[in-house]
Amino acid sequence: MKKGGLVALVLLLIGGIGAYIWYRKLEDKQTSTGKPYDTTMKPRVEMSRFAITDIDEDTIRMNLYVLIDNPLPVGFQSPKLDYTFFIANTPVMVDAYKKPIEIKSGDSTLVVLPAKLVYKKMLKVLETLDRKDIDSTNYKMQAKFALDVPILGQKTFVTTVDKRMPTLYLPTIKIDDIDFGKLGLKRTDVAAKVSITNKNKMPFNITDAHYTVAIDGKEIAEGSQPEPILIKAQATTPVVFPVTAHPGKTLSVLPKMLFDKKDTPYSVKFRCKLIDKKGNSSFANSKFASTITGTLDDFKKLKK
Repeated sequence: MKKGGLVALVLLLIGGIGAYIWYRKLEDKQTSTGKPYDTTMKPRVEMSRFAITDIDEDTIRMNLYVLIDNPLPVGFQSPKLDYTFFIANTPVMVDAYKKPIEIKSGDSTLVVLPAKLVYKKMLKVLETLDRKDIDSTNYKMQAKFALDVPILGQKTFVTTVDKRMPTLYLPTIKIDDIDFGKLGLKRTDVAAKVSITNKNKMPFNITDAHYTVAIDGKEIAEGSQPEPILIKAQATTPVVFPVTAHPGKTLSVLPKMLFDKKDTPYSVKFRCKLIDKKGNSSFANSKFASTITGTLDDFKKLKK
């Protein structure tokens, strides 16, 4: 071996031995004081925020923004990160970040963890908080690393981080009435009267709204509202959405609309974007989708 290569190898070995001795001393010190040494010797995780990106009837997709800090005297690699997300100490999502994570000594990195929550599971937690009149709660994440650290080998660390933030409720939409006005052969203007309930302490805007109306399984009308609409905080906001009906399809279900409302189902598919007025990033310009169903008997008498 060349002299230069031998010197480099010796220096690397000395550095590794030094890191190991430093690690053992800190471990012994923490153990002697009765403190868990791994609170110092494991990566520190901070959940900076979460942002909902997509909401529908079954799932809520969101991103968890996590800052990982490396206090070790050497860099490390982790092949993956397993994590569990809790709301009010109830686990609502278990997932894994399967991309390698590499952090240099004394450095930190921001990792975006994609999360998919089952809507019904989260709804049960929110309903419990609502019954107890709790307006803020703990959002917690437990992370598990399998670290490949030079000299020290592979170690598994588990760390938990939690953050108390306002309870975030999802908006609910109720169709109060669908007013068909006068049914015409060429064009029928329809007004969908909707109530949007927002239990949050912050108002938000809905924008880029699109919706379709189906009666007895047939899509008869559609519409859009691109302009922002303010949804008030801790209130129910009435909104009237303009809809244009397809005359031919409307006439095909007209007998049921007039004479068999009790047994004639309807569905309204609604999608929009949610934007917090004050710039809160929790909604993050998220997409919101909802399907509202019922029978025509739920509405006021249709105009002839």
